Amino acid sequence: MNSGRRAWLRQAGRLALAAGAAACTPAAHAEDAFPDKPVRMIVAFPAGGGTDIVARLIAERLTALWGQQVIVDNRGGAGGVIGTEIAARSAPDGYTIFMATLGNMSINPHLYKMDVDPSRDLAPISNVVDVNFVLVANPKLPVHNVKELIALAKQKPGQINYSSSGVGGAPHLAGELFNDMAGVKLAHIPYKGSGPSFTDLIGGQVSLTFDSLVQALPYIQSGKLRALAVLASQRSPLLPQVPTLAEAGVPGYSFTNWFGLLAPAGTPAKRIGKLNAAVRQVLQEPAVRERLSAMGAVPAGTTPEAFGRLIRDERAKWGKIIQERGIRAQ
Repeated sequence: MNSGRRAWLRQAGRLALAAGAAACTPAAHAEDAFPDKPVRMIVAFPAGGGTDIVARLIAERLTALWGQQVIVDNRGGAGGVIGTEIAARSAPDGYTIFMATLGNMSINPHLYKMDVDPSRDLAPISNVVDVNFVLVANPKLPVHNVKELIALAKQKPGQINYSSSGVGGAPHLAGELFNDMAGVKLAHIPYKGSGPSFTDLIGGQVSLTFDSLVQALPYIQSGKLRALAVLASQRSPLLPQVPTLAEAGVPGYSFTNWFGLLAPAGTPAKRIGKLNAAVRQVLQEPAVRERLSAMGAVPAGTTPEAFGRLIRDERAKWGKIIQERGIRAQ
């Protein structure tokens, strides 16, 4: 073998060794091991609401999948703005993720002066569930269907109230759409999350709410709340006897919420990919799908790109509705 050929082989060998060493660097090892410590999942509402219930189920299964604890961190207040801002300002390392809602991402920017722009400062991971909403009443309210509610509301404008998880949240917007399309004036009573909203609804301090079936179903089944209508375009198989609002007297009404996971903008693409793969794997587990379906939530699981498009489309849609109807933060 000539000396030139030997020199070429020695150089090739050194390059191969260097490549192998690079693959074993601490950074590469950390990427392979991600996550190698606990992950925080921020929820922008207090414990007990629909978002929190879904977040805890997903956190439980991610913990089992990774062997690392996923801790749900409830940061309620200001209709979800506080938790959104905390999530957006967190370190972009994949160890903080955010279980967001339609309200957090696509509605609040039109209603609040926010210190962050959710579409710019948070990176989509995956839509997690589509959530059916239901109009429920305290049984002490003397109505048994939507037509009776509309008639009573027209007799007593501003005297029948409905609770929500906060100004600008999906329950608030669902109620304002009802006011507009039914030609009534229900009084809005905002709370710091759906948990306290439901507590006062069951206690009779408020009369109605428009909120997720995830949270409302157990109270409907126990008789503590009366379901008047589901807000989606089709009836729920969990409440087949309950009509849609469109069927019950408000033609054209349709409202569906969603919960999805995001990370702070700047989180490395590889980690976004690993988070997306893990979430979609969890959502394919038969036990998870069964539990979500039993709550009235439809498992999703999308690419980051598809979830980003959903957020942008919903933001444009709700911006138009909010402007046309003159909805303002209170």
